[in-house]
Amino acid sequence: MDAEGKQGCREWLRRVIFQSDTRAGQAYDIVLLVVIALSVLTVMLESVEEISGPRRGLFTVLEWVFTGLFTLEYAVRLAVVDRPGRYAGSFLGVIDLVSILPAWLELVLPGSRFLTVIRVLRLMRMFRVLRMAQYLGEASLLLNALGASRRKILIFFTAVLTLVLVEGTAVYVLENGENPGFRNIPQAIYWAIVTITTVGYGDVAPVTVGGKIMASFIMLTGFAIIAVPTGIVTSEIGRELQRTRVRRRCGQCGWEDHDVRARYCHQCGIGLE
Repeated sequence: MDAEGKQGCREWLRRVIFQSDTRAGQAYDIVLLVVIALSVLTVMLESVEEISGPRRGLFTVLEWVFTGLFTLEYAVRLAVVDRPGRYAGSFLGVIDLVSILPAWLELVLPGSRFLTVIRVLRLMRMFRVLRMAQYLGEASLLLNALGASRRKILIFFTAVLTLVLVEGTAVYVLENGENPGFRNIPQAIYWAIVTITTVGYGDVAPVTVGGKIMASFIMLTGFAIIAVPTGIVTSEIGRELQRTRVRRRCGQCGWEDHDVRARYCHQCGIGLE
């Protein structure tokens, strides 16, 4: 094959693998999604001893077949894309690489193959295959809201961490010598985290009067703390919604609250200028 033929073949592969505007590209994406789903199902079933026990060899063969296919596909993607480094460093590129690493790590770290269940993240490609791009705007809104609230959430978690450190140490002082469950400060801090988050495993509990008073205070504090992150993110989502709207008045009904991408009135359906 001459250089022109190789370039044409490379361009055809690139279009099939990275785009879905052709019948071959759509078929490739659908087959890829099915193989990913089967791979994840295989990993999950392999963890069930009653199913995988008598068929250990079969599951091993299937896992290496899937690993070989995904490794080959990743290599082909790097070979046909215009900028391999940019693809490898992209979100989907990192997911593609991480999805095959656990199986190879199994050769040196037994048990790591079960981490290949992360391949389920590759199913996000269905948004492109099934023409669900209209939902990406809503996902972008949520991500923007989370990004805008990251500093507030970081400050909040720093404050909570400081609080549980103080409370855990206080309970350790109150319970030390009386309760073997609080034999050190890290153990007491663990109990404070479990208590303030209202999880309450019950594996450790205070027995002294002072410890019970402190536990009551931590429990009541936990109810107030849980609502804070939700309020922060909800507030940012509201602001993001406001930023994505523009006051465009409909000449027919007078409605003004329209999305920036709106072409027709939300109320009467007439076209907007």
